[in-house]
Amino acid sequence: MKLDFRQCEISDLDALVKISKDTFVDAFEKDNDPVDFQNYIQKAFSPDRLESELKNPDSTFYFVFDEETLVGYYKLNTGKAQTDVHDEDSIELERIYVIQAYQGHKIGARMLSHILHLVKELGKAYLWLGVWEHNPKAIRFYQRHGFQKFGEHPYYIGNDKQTDWLLRLNL
Repeated sequence: MKLDFRQCEISDLDALVKISKDTFVDAFEKDNDPVDFQNYIQKAFSPDRLESELKNPDSTFYFVFDEETLVGYYKLNTGKAQTDVHDEDSIELERIYVIQAYQGHKIGARMLSHILHLVKELGKAYLWLGVWEHNPKAIRFYQRHGFQKFGEHPYYIGNDKQTDWLLRLNL
């Protein structure tokens, strides 16, 4: 499988809304209150919200393609777009998702490799992210790639206060 990475543009908004909703629903819907979850999805992945994020110069989205098929995406934040750590030497990996049909093919590892290349090109000292404490598969993935826990923060799905672990990889 040859993966191609392409930075998203405003013209990609509809595809970004769709893949954002689809992958988040596949990953987390079963573990959340249905009403809280639907309200969260409608707000967090609305066209207006994602358009604003796309236009933010400190945020960058990338699509990942297998041939012509969109198989995943990720979002990086620098500077003031970072959600917790506001260190000029860091980049936040806010989202990284592979569509369900393509999971298990090492696409996430290849995406992370691409991300690390970008982070190093930008001369940053570390990459960090938040991952839900009840997502052991993702936590193991990040730990296998050298990430270490350095904190926690609350993450709300509607009224449900959840906890994300903050993980960091020094470069």
